[in-house]
Order: sequence, then structure tokens, then C-alpha cells
Amino acid sequence: MTIFAGASFCTFAQAPATPATPPVDPNAPEIKWDAMSIDYGNVKKGDETNSKRFFKFTNTGKTPLIISSCHGSCGCTVPTCPTEPILPGKGGQIEVHYDINRPGPFTKTVSVSSNAKNANETLKISGTVVDEATPSTGVVTPAATPVVTPAKAVAATPAPASTPASAKVKATKGQKAAKAKTTK
Repeated sequence: MTIFAGASFCTFAQAPATPATPPVDPNAPEIKWDAMSIDYGNVKKGDETNSKRFFKFTNTGKTPLIISSCHGSCGCTVPTCPTEPILPGKGGQIEVHYDINRPGPFTKTVSVSSNAKNANETLKISGTVVDEATPSTGVVTPAATPVVTPAKAVAATPAPASTPASAKVKATKGQKAAKAKTTK
């Protein structure tokens, strides 16, 4: 028989180990973009010949680059990714089609996922679709904003005798009291 006198046994929960970030493969592919943003400038509404732009890139890594997905930030921005692996030293492009039937300025993004060291990238397109039916000066004016002017205390002056009674200004109680003090 074993006797434990004065001893207490406790168990302590260990904090769960945080998963380590996997080391970056030094031979992994790398995407080098010619440009990560494209400005369409001003394009005419409905001019489909100006709806597409291309993001060109090169695989500067040591293994083939595989682009797994490309997604536009909305349904009006549709990217098309290469489906074949891009060999080291070779290039490719992502075609982006923007819906040119939506007048006004736009800024949209394209998310690109791949097996590259820079696995998730965000590309940007911007520009202005001009509706030829509505003449434009090229200057965007903000919507009219009501201007609020602080009220000022203005003393009422009696209307001249020749003014009709309906146009006379009615004095307030405070103004009558002030007038009574000055006339005493």
C-alpha cells in the first residue's frame, strides 16, 4: 500500500502549438509583372474594341509557374488566366475584360493565385467610361450640396410708412423691450 501524504498532483494544459509557416522554396517560381495596374483612360460607352487589357508577366523563378485562379472584384471585370504552366524565363499574360456599357469612373481589382513565392497578387484596372449621348466637359462635378449658413441676429427695422401693412416686419417681445428702454 502506498500513501501519499501532503502531495498534490496537478496537470497543466499545454498551449496548442502554432503551426509554423512553411519555409519558402528557394526554387519556387516568381512572377515579375510588367505593370500591376492599368489605366484605361477615357473609353467610349459600348466600344468593345477598348474593353480588354493585358497584364504581362515573366516567371523569374527556377520551376514552372502555375496560375490556379484569377477573379475579378465584380461581374463587370472578367479575367482570363493561362491554363498551361509557364516555364522559368518564359512569359504569359492575363487578359482582363471590363464591361464598357457602364458609364462613369471605375476602379476594379483582379486577384491572382499561383504557386509562386508571391502566391496571391492583386492587379488593378481603372478608367472612365464616357457616354457620348451625354456631353461631358471631362470635369467631374460633385453633386450639389446644400450650403448651411449660420443664422445671424438681425434687428427688425420698421417698414417705411409707404410700405403696405402686409410687408411690415413684426417686432419680437425682446425688440419691443429694447425699444422701450431706449425711449425712456
